[in-house]
Amino acid sequence: MRKRILIVDDDRFNREILREIFEDEYELAQAASGEEGLAMLKDFGPDLVLLDIMMPGIDGYEVCRQIKSAPDGDRTLVALVSGRASAQERLEGYNAGADDYCVKPFDHSELAARVKILFRLRGALLELAQANAKTQVHSTNLERLVQERTAELVETRNVTVFALAKLAESRDPETGEHLERMRSYSQILAEELADRGPYADQIDETFLAHLHMSSPLHDIGKVGIPDVILLKPGRLSASEFKIMQRHTTIGADALREAAGHTKSGGFLQMAVEIALAHHERFNGSGYPNGLSGTDIPLAARIVALADVYDALTSVRVYKAAFEPEVAKAMIEEESGKHFDPAIVDAFRERYDDFLQIQKQYGAAVEDNVPAQVG
Repeated sequence: MRKRILIVDDDRFNREILREIFEDEYELAQAASGEEGLAMLKDFGPDLVLLDIMMPGIDGYEVCRQIKSAPDGDRTLVALVSGRASAQERLEGYNAGADDYCVKPFDHSELAARVKILFRLRGALLELAQANAKTQVHSTNLERLVQERTAELVETRNVTVFALAKLAESRDPETGEHLERMRSYSQILAEELADRGPYADQIDETFLAHLHMSSPLHDIGKVGIPDVILLKPGRLSASEFKIMQRHTTIGADALREAAGHTKSGGFLQMAVEIALAHHERFNGSGYPNGLSGTDIPLAARIVALADVYDALTSVRVYKAAFEPEVAKAMIEEESGKHFDPAIVDAFRERYDDFLQIQKQYGAAVEDNVPAQVG
């Protein structure tokens, strides 16, 4: 069955443009006002609402809030399509519950691609939640059958999770094997911390397994960041960086929604913490919430160092790669500032293992240039 899109815009010309873009692939309905769009929700049952902001009567922000606050509002995607392009206006849209924000005039092909990404992301998250729910159901079966079925579901879940993470990474093709390296770095640090240091009593087999599953999802929120910012070949402006920072909350919100579809969130709860807090800094100067010290979840503190090391030693659109020894010195310099000193100590102890991971996954090393990490 074709997915349904409801177009809500008081401008007939705009509605016709959107109709021409999507009519071949989706079932469409149109509304000329916010009130009319809300009235059509129950009977039409859209999977996605393409919503203008500036309309007579109820504006798009309020329509979005009403859609998302309804009992089944989490099942309806909302993409704001507006000529209002400031960071504050975008933030207001996301605060109203919007899943995406597209600025007019838009490129037709890009808008169609973004809609596909929204549907793919929602579908993958629901599949992931359903896989976890099935795991719980099958726990009551005979032990042999449970073990066989659980193994199958875990394999499916692992593939789904990593595919979901790859979906975000695919928008930034220069990161190469970033997810594989970053996951391995995180495991190395956690294993070292489990053996010694102040956090040994917090890291058990369950923690390590959850970290293995959840760490690749740290940047899943970047699917909601425009390419013009995500792939900019240079330093971001202050307003662009503010938008980039939203990938932490976008990712955490998406993963929290997936976790809400199962009684036992498991690794998804850790994934939420990592997505939200992996850009916090030990001295409180990070984002999005300015957390400091051990108020930052341990898993997020571990991933923060792993992620930055890989960013420093890899080619990105805005920089070449640092030599590993230079990156090591930079991380040690940030002990107690950007990074937890205990985790820097673990990194120092296992540095040779980091080099082996780089060799295994072929991280590039080039001439030094100033880096923009985060």
